[in-house]
Parts: sequence; C-alpha cells; structure tokens
Amino acid sequence: FKQKRVGQNNAHFWIYKFRTMKKNTPDIPTHLVKNGKSLYTAIGPFLRKYSIDELPQLINIVKGDMTFIGPRPALYNQDDLIELRTQAGVDRLIPGVTGWAQVNGRDELSIPDKVKMDEYYLKNKSLWLDIKILFMTVFKVFKTEGVKK
Repeated sequence: FKQKRVGQNNAHFWIYKFRTMKKNTPDIPTHLVKNGKSLYTAIGPFLRKYSIDELPQLINIVKGDMTFIGPRPALYNQDDLIELRTQAGVDRLIPGVTGWAQVNGRDELSIPDKVKMDEYYLKNKSLWLDIKILFMTVFKVFKTEGVKK
C-alpha cells in the first residue's frame, strides 16, 4: 500500500510498504494506535518483526524520494515532529529507510529525542556514520530490537 509522508524540504510523497495493519487503521504512528494488536493483518506481526514491510521502499529509493540512510519520513499529520525537524534543519535531508534515531531507540524515543538524533545525523553525516547505521540496523532487525509488537 502507499501512505503520504513528508520528505526533503517538507515535500509530500507516497511511501510504499507491505500492509501490516487493516485498512480501517487510523493514519497515526503505529505505536500510538490503541488496541493496535487487534488491527494487524494475518501476516502483519511477522512482516513488522523483521522489518520486511519496509522492502517496497526500494521503489522510493529508485524514484529519489528516499535514501537507504537518513531520518525516517514523518507521516503528513505529525505536525510536532515536522515542526521540530524544520527548526533543526533536518527537513533539508532526504529521508531514509533507516537512520540514527532508528538504531538508537526507534519507537521508544520521544519526538524531541528523535529530532535530537536526526540533528546529530545532520551535523555528523559521513560515509562512516552511514556504514555504522547500516550495520547497527542489520543487527537490530535480527534481534527485533526496538520494534513495538
């Protein structure tokens, strides 16, 4: 399925994912959905546990909407996250499939802490940091660390 997200310079784009939640699920971050477990599709928990639901984002990378490493794109209605990222200059970055905030807390981070992580990435962006994030991502996916179930 596709979902409206906020990308570089706060431009909206469609992100592609495998559906893990039923169609009537509210358009809010999954970890904030009340009774979220009851809204999963039959294979949703498995897809989310191993981040397989993110694979269609390779299409977004080919289209230039996303990169492998960068801040995760916000939902179009996450006004607080979008505003703080804009104030910090993080909106200038192309969003990524994984990023510094994802390997340092993922869903457990508060929005201000997530923005601090994104700002750290903005100020320290380098090939070596990207490689570190990539390896940390692989490790955390296999450990299923930081995933709200």
